[in-house]
Amino acid sequence: MPSIAVIGASLDRKKYGNKAVRLYASKGYRVYPIHPTESTIEGLKCYRSILDVPEASLDRVSLYLPPHIGMTVIEDVAKKSVTEVWLNPGSESPELISKAEKLGLNVIAGCSIVDLGMRPSELD
Repeated sequence: MPSIAVIGASLDRKKYGNKAVRLYASKGYRVYPIHPTESTIEGLKCYRSILDVPEASLDRVSLYLPPHIGMTVIEDVAKKSVTEVWLNPGSESPELISKAEKLGLNVIAGCSIVDLGMRPSELD
């Protein structure tokens, strides 16, 4: 079963950070919602930081944060063994991509929901 951390997970079912949690769970992923203040999202235990996720390595990280906030968490992402880091539309910036690549991360700038064969609007 593949694993994913959704950084910027949300309680709001209209936000992409919530849609991603629901879609990945429905596709059989072990989903780790990351949010600094929530305890659960969509019935899943929430973690304050990716560093709190119990797995040493993750297949994916999907980022739903503004780039300036992404810049503050990307080093923590690099501390985990992560196969792919998805910077979803609105979360990417040239600076963030450059920093992530310098940290040795495999960065994909694109919509991780679309990568699973869905459109975000189909998850309303």
